[in-house]
Amino acid sequence: MPKVKANGVELFYDERGDTNAPAVLLVMGLGTQMIAWPEAFCDGLAEAGYRVIRYDNRDIGLSTTMDGAPAINPLVAVMMARLGLKFPLAYSLSDMAADAVGLMDALGIANTHVVGASMGGMIAQLVAAGWPDRVLTLTSVMSSSGRRGLPGPTPQLRKRLLMRRPAKPTREQAIAAGVDILSLISFPDPARGADAFREMAAAAFDRGYNPMGVRRQLLAILADGSRVERLKTIRAPTLVIHGAADPLVPLANSEDIAAVVPGAKLVIVPEMAHDLPPSKVAEMVTTIAGHMRQA
Repeated sequence: MPKVKANGVELFYDERGDTNAPAVLLVMGLGTQMIAWPEAFCDGLAEAGYRVIRYDNRDIGLSTTMDGAPAINPLVAVMMARLGLKFPLAYSLSDMAADAVGLMDALGIANTHVVGASMGGMIAQLVAAGWPDRVLTLTSVMSSSGRRGLPGPTPQLRKRLLMRRPAKPTREQAIAAGVDILSLISFPDPARGADAFREMAAAAFDRGYNPMGVRRQLLAILADGSRVERLKTIRAPTLVIHGAADPLVPLANSEDIAAVVPGAKLVIVPEMAHDLPPSKVAEMVTTIAGHMRQA
């Protein structure tokens, strides 16, 4: 699979579908590799008539890692932000948006539909706001506007996320931690295989384990703050999708996006949490493809 140079980093990507078809750029979330986009989802969009491109964000998976770059404790960063103090960053969320545009440039894509999940939704928002002539449509999935005061993780989930973990875990320890988090943030979909979470966590570990990269991405999110004023400038037709059962980024976050982006449409999926449940993939493909056809 290929890598391209974009915005000063190397991005690993893959694609499927007709290379002459309208492009769809899939942007994944915090600490999550491109392989988290379900194969059935990617194939479904390709079969719907699109050139589907997914990639690893910088500092994750097989894209450039920023080894040795600043990565302070996120709790310290939160306290500094509340005091109005800046903290050291390896890169910003805007840099990650510029990466996405750089990937488009490298692939010779003049404009594209952009679909982002979680942090990927934030990046997609910034692409749509900052490069309006490059975005045909925007789809923001289980994401947030970053507005202060919006609800965060449930207390149970927050406690688990803040648990101290081994600094240098074994493969089995890292996979077990991954399974733990996936089970907490995902909807209990009966269509999901019994070993699905373990398979996902193992594939991510074996492909590229980089916890400091996850920390640096989180710091970029914290530093970006509210995107409300930038969201108000978006002119691309915008679809906002969120699971009603999301314990990590509650539904109110997407409700705020939909209220701010001019003309945005909100779709709430009852049987979805902070995941892409297998039983909802076909529905998601139909909904997103329908939105893109209207552009």
